[in-house]
Amino acid sequence: MKLLTYRHDGAVRHGRLLDGDVIEEWGEGDLTNWLAGSQERNLATVPLSAVEVLTPLLNPGKLLGVAANYQDHVAEAGAEPLDKSRLAPRLFLMPPTALLAHGRPIPLPSVSTRVDWEAELAVVIGRTAKDLDAETALDAVAGYCVANDVSARSVDYGYPRDLDDPAVRFFDWLAGKWLDGFAPLGPYLVTVDEVGDPQALDVELRVNGRVRQRGSTKNMIFKVAELVAFASRLMTLSPGDVLMTGTPAGVGATTGEFLAAGDEVSVSISGLGTLVNPVSPMEPS
Repeated sequence: MKLLTYRHDGAVRHGRLLDGDVIEEWGEGDLTNWLAGSQERNLATVPLSAVEVLTPLLNPGKLLGVAANYQDHVAEAGAEPLDKSRLAPRLFLMPPTALLAHGRPIPLPSVSTRVDWEAELAVVIGRTAKDLDAETALDAVAGYCVANDVSARSVDYGYPRDLDDPAVRFFDWLAGKWLDGFAPLGPYLVTVDEVGDPQALDVELRVNGRVRQRGSTKNMIFKVAELVAFASRLMTLSPGDVLMTGTPAGVGATTGEFLAAGDEVSVSISGLGTLVNPVSPMEPS
């Protein structure tokens, strides 16, 4: 099933996308209510064109990212190949305010002029889970979404800092993931039964129609099940938590090309649809 959160007649609702771009309304609130087991079904229908599409989860308890999870992306950054046998997944947290809906503009921030793209598969957790093993971890997954881990490749706070300090560079990198609107997600959640193997999905990102990234989830260093299991060892996973799984090669930092006002970014993953976001002018300082 393809499930949506949307605003209709001023109210946030969720439902199922049917053939012909019609939504079967299921109930109030975002898809968190469905994940929590809500059985509300009024089965009214509304045209997709009559609603404002929102992110499938409006305020997830955890929004997780994974750094350096494709070898070709590691290589394009100039680093040596990663040895998975001597490595743990590089998880980091992002604030829910980073989430952005399909169709909404990515806001260019005042603290960076080097705003980049990263096409990613996002995993939505469907039940409370702790200390999972990789063999059964996918049982905790409700579905998948298309995501874009927008990243500020440098930040400038308006005063000098020691950029040769590795700690400064690391926290600048991390801060570049936290900005408002830097985690577009959607346009809908596709349930696991419709997706099948999450390691057999093609990923493509275009900027203004030009292909900039093209890869496959089969090339992840840590597979989806391994990422979910590892995260569950560190923290209790809850329904509605979102885990973004890393990006293949083709980011703008490789060529020095970054997003500008008026650009349009589209991310497509096979079976999950296409997430499209324009880029807005820089926000006022």
